[in-house]
Amino acid sequence: MTAPVVLFVFKRPEHTKSTIKSLLANPEAKDTDLFIFSDGWRNEKEMKEVEEVRKIISHLEGFRSVHLFFSDKNKGLARSIIDGVTSLLQEYNEIIVLEDDMEVAPTFLKYMNFNLDLYKDNPKVASIHAYCYPIKGKLPDFFFMRGADCWGWATWKRAWTFFDESGENLLQELKEKKLIDEFDYYGAASKVRMLKNQIDGKVDSWAIRWDASIFLKNMLTLYPGKSLLKNIGADGGGTHTKSTKIFNVNDFASLPQLGKIPVEVNPLAQQAFSDFYLRNKRLNPLVRLIFFLKSKNMIPRR
Repeated sequence: MTAPVVLFVFKRPEHTKSTIKSLLANPEAKDTDLFIFSDGWRNEKEMKEVEEVRKIISHLEGFRSVHLFFSDKNKGLARSIIDGVTSLLQEYNEIIVLEDDMEVAPTFLKYMNFNLDLYKDNPKVASIHAYCYPIKGKLPDFFFMRGADCWGWATWKRAWTFFDESGENLLQELKEKKLIDEFDYYGAASKVRMLKNQIDGKVDSWAIRWDASIFLKNMLTLYPGKSLLKNIGADGGGTHTKSTKIFNVNDFASLPQLGKIPVEVNPLAQQAFSDFYLRNKRLNPLVRLIFFLKSKNMIPRR
């Protein structure tokens, strides 16, 4: 059995074509049910782009089945994903989630389906993730991290029940449990700021709430040591991602042998993520040094 794939699209026809083409390159695509949610437009220019995307997805072949859902109004990314994932997980026990700017490896579906089956009954595991940062140095073939992620992911009905839409509740619980610093990689990341921005309406992020929800439950997400997904949307044309190259990954590597690993946070990967966040954060040299020393346990963490 293969898990259904849900794809969220908006107004980028060329990105949508690339995403679908890469998904069809997976041998498992022919046995996969594809659900596509198309968000509505906000103005006349977007209307033309949205209609072009809808023409593309209305003539798809190569999947076991294709199901289309067209919104007659603009929901925004967060509302679209929350509603779409929630509705599908009322019918299915597990799903794989993509957006229209994510090019996947030919082994993406194999990796996702294998691990969805492998960890389906482990309450400690919340999700499977396909993207990995371009880390300097070698990572394990697969590893677990606390929390959840958003670039090519899969989850189960049992885990999505923990998703809390209220950013205010999540921030308050992080404070009460004294987990603010840990959630934010002791200042190396900007997760807390993003959560506050979501609360204030400055960003339309479902992902930071998904991450915080799972982090607070002390649940884990599985990652590959080499990314099985490229985000092709950081070219300045997207609604939520600015133009940047810091997330670029090289050509897809071959998929390592799949199998069960210890369900625990990998300290090597945790340090590598912290270093990546810090390396790409705009900080003055003194603050950068303080964060580095904290991450190495050379300065006590408050």
